[in-house]
Amino acid sequence: MLVAAAVCPCPPLLVPEVAAGAAPELDAARAACDEAIAALLAAAPDLIRVIGEGPRTGVHRPGAKGSFRPFGVDLDVHLGAPSDAVEATLPPSLSVGAWLLARAGWTGKVLGHEVTADGSAPDVAESGWRLADGPLGTERIGFLVMGDGTACRTVKAPGYLDERAEGVDADIAEALRTADRDGYLARLDEDLARELKISGRVPWRLLSDAWDKQDGTARLLYEDAPYGVGYFVASWT
Repeated sequence: MLVAAAVCPCPPLLVPEVAAGAAPELDAARAACDEAIAALLAAAPDLIRVIGEGPRTGVHRPGAKGSFRPFGVDLDVHLGAPSDAVEATLPPSLSVGAWLLARAGWTGKVLGHEVTADGSAPDVAESGWRLADGPLGTERIGFLVMGDGTACRTVKAPGYLDERAEGVDADIAEALRTADRDGYLARLDEDLARELKISGRVPWRLLSDAWDKQDGTARLLYEDAPYGVGYFVASWT
């Protein structure tokens, strides 16, 4: 049973060591992430599933390692306690998620779920329902959902300026504020997401399909577009 979810952005710049001198620019986003994850942990999940986009679809076991060395920082992170037996390297989205959980002091069970940007709607829906269930002994499931909105909000954004981006980000924010009761995240178009360089489409869809929209409370804790990229933080409990 899915009992709570935290939705966070996934830029490596969220890690202060990576951002270096620009770190204070994302202090508000980090504080909101801390609040969302605190609410997630307060729901007492038996297992947290960290979900984020990457080049392949697969599961990363506890102890899987991620690294911020490709971003010029000698810093490694792990899903839970480090394990020499687990060699898989986390994609950046899950590495940021692992960093956030470690920052919050989570020491419980955790799995990483890497998904590709081109997941088909039926497959994603089925996976969302399945992820809401846990293996034996993990009846209470929490999601940490990593993803960014459009990367086209300004001329200096990674995808340059696209006039559609602001409206799409506003719709994403409203869906996260309302636990996607109108199903926007479930309908977000793959081609549009690719054109606007959205990295959260499939992770958000998994959350939307897994969540019981009749119950619970949703809060949007942060919404902004630093560096021309839409970042959102939400808490669903």
